[in-house]
Parts: sequence; structure tokens; C-alpha cells
Amino acid sequence: MLAGAGHAHALVLRALVRQPMPGVEVVVISPEPLAPYSGMVPGWLSGHYRFDEIAIDFPPLAAAAGARWCRDEIHALDPARRQLRLADGSTLDYDVLSLNVGSTLQPPPAEHAQMLPLRPLAMLHRRYENLLERWARAPADRPFVVTAVGGGAAGFEALLAVLTRLRALRPDHPVHGSLLTRGTRLLPGLAPAARRAAQRALDRAGVTVQFGSGWCTSVDRSDVVLWATGAEAHGWQRDPARRGSLAVDEQGFVRIDELLRSVSHPQVFATGDCASWSGQALPKAGVHAVRMGPVLAGNLRAALRVPAAAGDLRVHRPQRHFLALLATGDGRAIASRGPFGAEGAWAWRLKDCIDRRFLQQFVATQATPPNASQPAKTLNPLADVSARHSGESP
Repeated sequence: MLAGAGHAHALVLRALVRQPMPGVEVVVISPEPLAPYSGMVPGWLSGHYRFDEIAIDFPPLAAAAGARWCRDEIHALDPARRQLRLADGSTLDYDVLSLNVGSTLQPPPAEHAQMLPLRPLAMLHRRYENLLERWARAPADRPFVVTAVGGGAAGFEALLAVLTRLRALRPDHPVHGSLLTRGTRLLPGLAPAARRAAQRALDRAGVTVQFGSGWCTSVDRSDVVLWATGAEAHGWQRDPARRGSLAVDEQGFVRIDELLRSVSHPQVFATGDCASWSGQALPKAGVHAVRMGPVLAGNLRAALRVPAAAGDLRVHRPQRHFLALLATGDGRAIASRGPFGAEGAWAWRLKDCIDRRFLQQFVATQATPPNASQPAKTLNPLADVSARHSGESP
């Protein structure tokens, strides 16, 4: 059971196209068919890409892998019974479960401002289209105010991208931007040169930055608030009654070991934002889910004892340093790795090339027919992907 349409699960399905698992039924569950690639979201927000250009289409990818796709999401989990309760009330049994459900955000209620939380990514498309429709009708009698709350990469990139898009659509209508962060500096963890480049990008866009500041009544007077604070676990992960005996950290993220397995239930794997890495805190960034994907694919195969498995489960070793490329919405990007930072149009071209190449592998995969000549058999009887309905609490 693959719950969630994250980057790691896309790589698992790609691996299944290349090397099927005979005798295993694979079911993919996600609330939306199109899963946006996080690295290209700022380019879509700014108008550089269409949404379909940045998204992985999971139904055809699952079909190419010989898997079944189900449009739903987790409501509750009973790891002792190996059961999932879905939002539509149905219950699914599993032998091995993999969680790649990402994270969410719970912004405070606002009386005036339109709140635009940047997670979950699958819901961002509809919310942003609503914002653009509102922008097209907004009277030009006063400046339109966009505020980002959160001083990390998501808030920085999203604010610059949205300002670029709104100004391009209506050059006659002034737009003011501001960024609020509780921290004392912008983009902590990036190289000093990269942080200075980020401040220059904000200056070019006319953005005011407030440090040591968060949500307050004055922010609610903005027209739009881009909510980009720290990632939060989904409701079922935070609720003991809905997650059962699954081990989670203080914030509700699934605690995993170096094999990407739950520390409490070895039949459950978790990757990406929804997981909590033992021993060190990993940033909630798509690069980590991408790096986990090949290890997860091999370990799921090994956990199911498929004959083609290459033996023991593999250990995942997170990268200490990786190249961060932040789009600034003006045809430029900022590059940062370890202590080194730089900016320029070349960095945007590099980012665009890397991101397009990553997505292209799934477009090519969807066009490839599944290698399995026989339909998959179930290990745990599932009569249909719609599942059986049960009145019991999981």
C-alpha cells in the first residue's frame, strides 16, 4: 500500500515499471491525481510554467507500474491490525504500508486576508487559481498587499513568485509585498553569500522584511497572506485515537530508522515530510524524499520477500550538503551549497534544466507499457480498490 503521491512514491512506481513484483498487488492512494513537484512550484506561481508542466500524473504512472490508483486519503491507521481507514469511510488491509503523505499547514483564522497556505501542495493549485480570479476583479483604487509569513525558502520563493505574477497580469495595479519571520535572519542554513543575494532580490522587488515578527492583527489587513511557517503533521498523525500505536515524535511525524521503517512497526515505512529521522532533524525539503526514493523501492521489495530482492534492506544515509537553488521570480536564481553561494540567470537556467529532467523521467515512464504479463495477485485479499466498508473503528 503506497499512501500519498510524494516524490519517493513516484520513484517507487518508476522502479516497478522497470522491475515488476509478480504476485503482489500494489495500491496507490492520493487525494489528487496530479502531484506537483516541489522544486518547480515557484516557477508555476510566477507564471513561468503551467500547472500540468510541474505535476506528476499518478494514475497513468500507477497503471504503467501495474498498480491501482485510488482517489482518497488516510483518515486513520491501525498498525496492529494492518488497516487503513480512508476519508470515504472504507477500510483497506495491507501487508506492507508506505507513507509518503507530505505535510500540511494550519494557518490562523483571518477576518480580512485571504489565507494561502503553501502546504499541502496538492491543494495549492485550486487555492491559487481562486486568488488569480480575485486579482482579476480587484479594484485598482488602492495598492494590493501580499504578505508572506515564514522566513524559509518556501516563503521567500513564493512571495517573489506571486508578486511577479500579479504585477505581470495587471501592471497598472500597484502591489506591495512584505515578509515576516520570527527569526533574526533570513533563510537560516544557507551560505552567507546566498542570504545576501536573497536580501538583494527582496530589495529589487520592493519587499519589506520584518524580523522577530509573526501573525498579528495588522497582518490580517493584508489582501493575501502566504502562510509558509514550519511544516505540520497531518491531523491523523497528531491524534493518538487515529494513528493507533504508531510511534511519532512530539510534532506527530512518523519516527523511522535508517531503513526508512517505523521504529514501532516494521511493516510500515515512511519517507519525506511526514517522517521524522532518528538521530537528527532533516529539513522538510523535497530533495530528501527524492534521495529516499530508490532506497525505499528496494526495501519495499525486500520486505515483501519478492524473489528478485537483492537480500538485506538498504540503509539510507542523508546528504549532509546539497545544492539549493532558489528562484527569485525575475529570471534569476540563488545557488547555495555548504559555505558557497552565488546568484544569476545562469542559476535559473541550471535549476530549470535539473527540474525538467527530473520530471521527464516520469513522462517517459507513463508511456512505457507495464512489463508484467499477468495481472497482480493479492497477498492480502482486497476484492476491489474501493475496499470493503466497515463500521468498526480501526
